[in-house]
Amino acid sequence: MLKKLLPATIVAAAALPAPPASAATVRIELAHTSTFRESSGVEFTCPLDEVLTGRSHSGDENGYTTYYCSRVYIDDQQVQVLDADWDVGVQKESDGVPYTAIDGRALVGRWHKGDENGYTRYRTGALIWQGKRVYVTDQRWSTGMKESGHSYRTSGDKVLTGRQHIGDENGTTLYQYGTVTP
Repeated sequence: MLKKLLPATIVAAAALPAPPASAATVRIELAHTSTFRESSGVEFTCPLDEVLTGRSHSGDENGYTTYYCSRVYIDDQQVQVLDADWDVGVQKESDGVPYTAIDGRALVGRWHKGDENGYTRYRTGALIWQGKRVYVTDQRWSTGMKESGHSYRTSGDKVLTGRQHIGDENGTTLYQYGTVTP
């Protein structure tokens, strides 16, 4: 009797649907901060395989800026940041033209020289996990904050994808951020 029940049980078990695949878990971990006088023209780039997840600034153009760089992990495997290129264009900081990374990329660096009438450019990178491209989606803008006294950092599975500044050091800065999507 046992022999006849066993094959039927195996067949029934094989017919059960497979459990649903679990969604990948994205984790962003702060890895590096760097503080300096941005107006001096430093070309800041996050360390290898890190992306920008925040920025703070205090004072006028001679004040200090801090950049927050983080590592991205998907299912506890670190994401690579490849093809990090400086945008070919520069823009006058005070003009208020928003900068947005293209093609689902993340910000990895920024260069600025001078005061609010100086020029700015950005560096972006592509995210790669398990040999495949990972995109930054669902971009949104932060609320505006006064440039001369603010600190902004993303949270959860978010990274920076853009920035906008309007006016002088008392003007408004906004950050664009997006979700890392495997």
